[in-house]
Amino acid sequence: MPERSAELQRVADTLFGWSQLRDEQRAAMEHVVAGHDVLVVLPTGAGKSAIYQVPTVLTDGPTLVVSPLLALQQDQLEGIGETGAPQAVAVNSAQRAAEREHAWRAVRAGEAEYLFLAPEQLAKDETVDELAELGLGLFVVDEAHCVSAWGHDFRPDYLRLAPVIERLGHPTVVALTATAALPVRRDIVARLGLRDHREVIAGFDRPNLHLGVRAAVTDEDKRREVVARVRELDADPATHGGLLYVATRKDADSYAAELVAEGLRAQAYHAGMRKADRERVHEGFLADELDVVVATSAFGMGIDKPDVRYVVHASAPESLDSYYQQIGRAGRDGQPATIALCYRPEDLNLQRFLTAAKAPAEVLDSVARALERRDEPVRAAALKDEVAGSPAKRTRAVNLLEAAGAVGTTADGRLEYLDPDTSPDDAVRAAVEAAESHQQLIRSRIEMMRRYAETTDCRRRFLLGYFGEQLPRRCGNCDTCDAGTATDVQPGRREFPVGSSVRHTEWGEGVVVAADPQELTVLFGSVGYRTLAPAVVRERGLLDRGT
Repeated sequence: MPERSAELQRVADTLFGWSQLRDEQRAAMEHVVAGHDVLVVLPTGAGKSAIYQVPTVLTDGPTLVVSPLLALQQDQLEGIGETGAPQAVAVNSAQRAAEREHAWRAVRAGEAEYLFLAPEQLAKDETVDELAELGLGLFVVDEAHCVSAWGHDFRPDYLRLAPVIERLGHPTVVALTATAALPVRRDIVARLGLRDHREVIAGFDRPNLHLGVRAAVTDEDKRREVVARVRELDADPATHGGLLYVATRKDADSYAAELVAEGLRAQAYHAGMRKADRERVHEGFLADELDVVVATSAFGMGIDKPDVRYVVHASAPESLDSYYQQIGRAGRDGQPATIALCYRPEDLNLQRFLTAAKAPAEVLDSVARALERRDEPVRAAALKDEVAGSPAKRTRAVNLLEAAGAVGTTADGRLEYLDPDTSPDDAVRAAVEAAESHQQLIRSRIEMMRRYAETTDCRRRFLLGYFGEQLPRRCGNCDTCDAGTATDVQPGRREFPVGSSVRHTEWGEGVVVAADPQELTVLFGSVGYRTLAPAVVRERGLLDRGT
């Protein structure tokens, strides 16, 4: 409605200083103030936070923002604090008790309209009870792809959000993410229990990024290539200032030392560093006091610097989801930026090792038996005296048993054994199968990363196809287009269009994520990504339209 749109723009302008909302922002906001649950997929830097900040002013009740990292929360708090918007507060484990109580008082008194929490805070009954008293207007899930086991950054604590949303009377839910392929989007909707929802999905194409891959035979050759490439890019004023992503903490330290020896202002950044040192590197990067940050994936969420001119990868990450998110930190000002992957096939063996986690069979057995013995649902914390192992292993065991359908979560967040006729042994077997299925998905994502690195066709088209977006012509801004090996796709009707559900004779249900005359890429729930030749599919009758 024009009146609603005008009111949103007025609030955005007068309170936040945003004189012009983007079309996607405005569309999502209109859905929110109309009371619809909304899934929003916008690239990093496209202003996702505005989608809940502005409607908060126009809706009754405070807004809860579930955000996975304290650094993200702090960035949001500071951003809101610099505007004319209502007050924002956070409640987290890094605060003293007095600070947490002060934050709760501010929200209860109506002095603060934005409350930031980490997802693990919602595992506490007292926290959920406190929220229930507030009468929330909006329930915002930031980095919503973390709720999906198909996503690249799955976090078990996010699985607890759906029961919490229902306990709070299902306020309007806003799920935000910068990267989510079609199956992940469907998973987010299902796992958060979105109702009568709307979706606002921006295109995944970043045409200002030049995509390229440089192959190396030996690790020594690759290391020389990485250092030479960063030095070359940083010496050019048009491409000065960027990020070098590496696979391990050791690599972060060693590459940073090599680049310093080459005369660059370089610093390492990884989770093994002290928090104060990480913050110093982050601040130095934002202030242009560093030429390059050499980082593991720990340097990720919340990085907000518009003029990153290059992103180089010293090793291929474990998925195109991660890769897209990391390269998306370049060129956010819309100006040209360079993306370079230095690739050895052997590097993906490290990713296979890093992501290979066997199901904790003993912990699974203990959890299943502990819940099966109970006459009524229990809190997850009640299992710690009966189940040996770390809290992380207990949580993973619970999640696997839930994925296998053996354990469920009640409306008030307690765990229960679902079928008394199913033995704990059978429940454990089903959970192990679920874990193996997930490992197959992870391995298939690594295979898609390999195919991207080795393709001689348009690299951008391959990357966009992974996210379900079709690019019929060569992009003209990647190394394969530069080399003349990329081709255009002939237009025509697809028997199995992108986004359609299919059923394979052996692998079961799947979703088509990319399709062209030469190949069909499908994500199957049981085996992950598989690439099929359409001619073979037709000849053998391998696929049927799904339900």
